[in-house]
Amino acid sequence: MRLLIIGPMASGKSTIGLKLANRLNLDFIDTDQQVEDRAGAEISWIFDIEGEIGFRIREEEVLKEACLKDEAVISTGGGIILEENNRKLISKSGVVIYLEVSIQTQLERTLMDKSRPLLDNKDKEQTLKNLKKQRTPLYEEIANITIKAGDRSNNEVVEEILKLL
Repeated sequence: MRLLIIGPMASGKSTIGLKLANRLNLDFIDTDQQVEDRAGAEISWIFDIEGEIGFRIREEEVLKEACLKDEAVISTGGGIILEENNRKLISKSGVVIYLEVSIQTQLERTLMDKSRPLLDNKDKEQTLKNLKKQRTPLYEEIANITIKAGDRSNNEVVEEILKLL
């Protein structure tokens, strides 16, 4: 079984993915963490030095490798779905779980977070609204399961996913 978790930043993809992997006794792969580990630097640094394009190239390489692994839960970065090749790969690689979350929840969860390069020195709420408008149709296009993740505990979300699987 291979599960792929998609959704916007601060939707809980990494936390829920890890809990889900533990419950199902599967390996857990976080594509953002993999990018950072391989680069030896944080994503915000990669954005500063290589720009978003450089980051997206690294992200696609990590995704391709992750999708070769059987028996895994793969948590992806919020923008991974921007590339059509990534969407196709995610779609054909397993069950795709979209964690839907409100702008308000994203704002609360990113309030003090300095590791989100797309939110640096900008109107966070407007940026999140723009990202939602651009990305939501892409998440919905490839999702097998959509979960409203924001107002409940991570454990409740994991339980709902397990029931739907």
